[in-house]
Amino acid sequence: MATNKKRILEAASKLLLEKGLGGMSVRAIALEAGVSTIGIYSHFQGKQGILDALYVEGFEYVRDVLLLACDIADPKSAVLEGARSYLEVATTHEAKYRLIFGEVDLDYRPGEQARKAGMVAFAVLVQLCSKLLAVDASLADKQAVALRIWAVVHGYVSLQHHAVRDLVVIGDWNDQVMAAVDVVIDSLLVQGLKA
Repeated sequence: MATNKKRILEAASKLLLEKGLGGMSVRAIALEAGVSTIGIYSHFQGKQGILDALYVEGFEYVRDVLLLACDIADPKSAVLEGARSYLEVATTHEAKYRLIFGEVDLDYRPGEQARKAGMVAFAVLVQLCSKLLAVDASLADKQAVALRIWAVVHGYVSLQHHAVRDLVVIGDWNDQVMAAVDVVIDSLLVQGLKA
């Protein structure tokens, strides 16, 4: 990625996390990135283009770590590794994570390319979680299992991003997430969904 483009996206991520979508004007991004506003428009066609680029990057990070987990032969180990890696993405790329899951502004609507990136990442999650099911499981069953796993992991991440972490002493959040995912996987396996 070109240096200016990368600096613009890094600046936008920083502003998004610190000030939210309202504090992320093209002028503010340009100032933070050390580029002209014309440079932003030439690379991204404005704020929507920057948001879409951040959205795509966020889901590409999710997709990539889930693809790596798909290479693990043992189904339970693969899904647990996918969950661990997902947590790492949520922490390492918090601004993008919050953007792709609507935590920064409910008015942002991703463009077509951004939505496709989300669909691809979900398809990889389905591929990963389907390792827990019988080979002939229906797409609906595969998607349902993926949603269960995703809901648990994302639920914990969302709670951690909100004031709940200040209301309860939970210990290590990642340990809590992994324990919950482990329970969900075991319940799926006990139900005999694996061939």
